[in-house]
Amino acid sequence: MLVPDPKVVRTLLTRYASLKIAQAERERAETARELEDVSYTLCVMMGTTSIHDAIAKADALLLASGRMADVATDTDGDNGLPLAV
Repeated sequence: MLVPDPKVVRTLLTRYASLKIAQAERERAETARELEDVSYTLCVMMGTTSIHDAIAKADALLLASGRMADVATDTDGDNGLPLAV
């Protein structure tokens, strides 16, 4: 199974949140279209049909990728070299 790039997912989530805020402050057709596009892209990328499910899966992906990054940067204490290479 293909796993989306966490950096791209994080960028899309940030854009989604920004557009939701902009739309709540002032409704505009252009913002609504862009929000729909970002929502669709998130759903496709995360393999869902609901934006709420896509956000939940994206959050889980980012959490898991963050944990993997923590494991990769742990050191063994002797020479400061990472345990996972």
